[in-house]
Amino acid sequence: MVKSIRDIGGVLLVSRFVILGIDLALCLASTLVAMLLRFNFDLPLFVEDLLLPTLGLTLAARALGFFLFKSYSGVIKYTSEKDAKRVLAALAFSTLCLLVFNPYSHLLPQVFLPLSVIVIDFVMAFFLLMAFKIGVKWTYREIAKGLAPRGPRQATVIFGAGRSGLITKRALDNEGSTPMQVVAYLDDNPRLHGKMLEGVTIYNPAELEDLVRRQGVKRAIISMQHIDHERKQAFIDLCLELDVQVMAVPPASKWLHGELQTNQIRNVKIEDLLDRDPIVLRSESIQRKVAGKTVLITGAAGSIGSEIVRQLTAFEPHKLVLVDQAESPLVELHLELLEELGFTRVDALVADVTNQARMDHLFELYKPEVVFHAAAYKHVPIMERIPYEAVRVNVLGTKNLADLAVKHGVDTFVMVSTDKAVNPTNVMGSSKRIAEIYTQALNSYLEDTDGPRFITTRFGNVLGSNGSVIPRFRRQIEMGGPVTVTNPNITRYFMTIPEACQLVLEAGAMGQGGEIYIFDMGKSVRIADLAAKMIKLSGFTPGKDIEIVYTGLRPGEKIEEELLAAKENTLPTHHDKIMIAKVRPASFQEVRAEIEILLQILDSHDDKAIVRKMKQIVPEFLSNNSVFQNLDRAH
Repeated sequence: MVKSIRDIGGVLLVSRFVILGIDLALCLASTLVAMLLRFNFDLPLFVEDLLLPTLGLTLAARALGFFLFKSYSGVIKYTSEKDAKRVLAALAFSTLCLLVFNPYSHLLPQVFLPLSVIVIDFVMAFFLLMAFKIGVKWTYREIAKGLAPRGPRQATVIFGAGRSGLITKRALDNEGSTPMQVVAYLDDNPRLHGKMLEGVTIYNPAELEDLVRRQGVKRAIISMQHIDHERKQAFIDLCLELDVQVMAVPPASKWLHGELQTNQIRNVKIEDLLDRDPIVLRSESIQRKVAGKTVLITGAAGSIGSEIVRQLTAFEPHKLVLVDQAESPLVELHLELLEELGFTRVDALVADVTNQARMDHLFELYKPEVVFHAAAYKHVPIMERIPYEAVRVNVLGTKNLADLAVKHGVDTFVMVSTDKAVNPTNVMGSSKRIAEIYTQALNSYLEDTDGPRFITTRFGNVLGSNGSVIPRFRRQIEMGGPVTVTNPNITRYFMTIPEACQLVLEAGAMGQGGEIYIFDMGKSVRIADLAAKMIKLSGFTPGKDIEIVYTGLRPGEKIEEELLAAKENTLPTHHDKIMIAKVRPASFQEVRAEIEILLQILDSHDDKAIVRKMKQIVPEFLSNNSVFQNLDRAH
C-alpha cells in the first residue's frame, strides 16, 4: 500500500521541463481565450491572419518570465503560497513586457495585440496555471488518502485557534494515515470561546479536563508559533496531569516546501519544558572583542566548547584555533564549520592542555589574542575515584594555559567553570575552584600591567551536554526502564547549551579582569520530577509502564547545588542574567606556592595526599559520601 502511494508521488514528480511545457501550453490557451473574449467569439479575418505571430510573441514573453522566476521548478504535489507568488511574478513580468511593447506594435505589422487582450490574458493565465497546479496537488492527496491504511484515530485537541492551528488541522485532515482526529480547539482568547473554526468548536484551555472525560482526548498539539514559555509549560503540565500526550508544531521556517507536513509534528521534549525566554546579547561588545582576532578554544570538541565555536563564527574572528584531545569529534566539528556554516578561517588541532611544551608551540605559532578555556574533566563520580586526573587536567591544564597567556601577551582569558566549585563536596568541584583561585590571583598580580584579563564564568548543568542526566534518562526510557535517580530529593539547575555559551561570550566581553561571573540558572529542578515528566512525555506512565528506581547518592554528589559560596556576595551587571561573585582575595605568590606543592604531590599518585592538599588550598571543601570524608575530620 505504501509502495502504491510512493508510485503515485513518483508519477507526479515529473521533469521541470515537462511542467514548463504544460505551463506554456496553458498560456497559449489563455491567449486564445482572451482573443475570443475580446471579439465575442467571432474573430475578424485580419486577426486570424495575425494569430500565429501574436501567439508566438506572447509565448516568448511568458517563457522569459518563467525562466527568470523559475516558476516551473516547484514540486507540484507540494504547491504552496510561495509557488503562487513565483507564478504571479513571472506573469506580471511578461505582461509588463507586452505592455511596454504595445505602443510600438506598429513596428511589427504582423502582430496584433490590443491592450484589452493583454489584461484578459494575464488574469486568465494566472487562473489556469494555479488551477492546474492545485488540481494536481488535490488529486495526489485524495488518491493518497484513499490508498492509505486507516486505523483507529485518537481524539486530538489543538492549542491555538489562529492561522497555524488551522493549518495544523488541515494537514491532519489531508493525511489519511494520521492516527489523530481533531475534536476541539483550545485558545486563551475569551472572544473565541464557543465559536467554530471549520466545524470544530473553540474552548477555554481550562475545559481540557472536561474534554478528556467527554470526548476521550488522548493528544494535544501546541500549534502557536509564538507562545510565552511559562504559558507553554503550564499547558504541558496540565496535559501531563490528565495523561494527554503533548505534541508541537515546528516553526513555520522549517515547514517542508513552505507547508506543514504531519510527520513534522513531534512529541514535546523535556527541553521544551526547561527552555526559557531567549537571551538578548550586546552583540556589539562581543563583536569588538572578537572581530579580526585570533581566538583559541580549548575543549573545542565538547558540548560547551563546540557551541562557543559555533557562536564565535558570527562575530567575524580572523581565525579560530580549535584544541581538543578527542580526535573524531574534533574532525566532525571542523567539517561542520566548513560544510554547514561555510566558515573556513579555522584550524583544528589535537593537543593536550597539560603538555606545556606543545601548548607553548601552539601559542607561539598562532599568537591568539583571546582564549576560551573549556577543556576539563567534569564527571563527579569518576574524578572522585581518580583525583590524579582531576588535578592534572583541571588544575595543571589551567595553570599551563594561564601562564602561557601571560608569556604570549593574550588580551583576554575566559575560563569556563562550574557551580560545583562553590563549597565543593567532591574532587572535581575542588579542582575547578583551585583553577579559579589561580587565575584570579594571577589577574590581581598583573593588575597594574598590560597582562591578560582573566575572567571566570560559572554555571550549572546544561541540557543535552555529553554525559548529562537527560540523554541518560532518554536511553533508559527507550530501553523500557527502569529510570535511575540517585536520591528522591536531589535537585539541579539547568540551562540550554546555546544559552550558557551566549552568557560566556557576553561575560568575556564585559569583564575587566578578576571577576567570577555567575549566571541566572532559573529555578532548581527536582530530578525525580524531571524523570517522571520525561516518562509521561514519552507516552508512558511512571510506576506502571516504567519504574523510577533510587540508587543512592554517588561519591561526592550533593543533594542541592549552589551558585554562591557562603562568604561570597554578588554585584549586578548590565545584563539581568549575569552577576559578579565577590570572593576572598588571595596572594598570587602564596597560591602559586601551594599549587606547586600540590603538583609535586601529584607525582606520588597518592590519592589521599593529593586530596588532603586540595582541602588545605580550599578550606570549604568538605567531602560528601566519599572515602575522603575522614580527611575532613583530620583536617
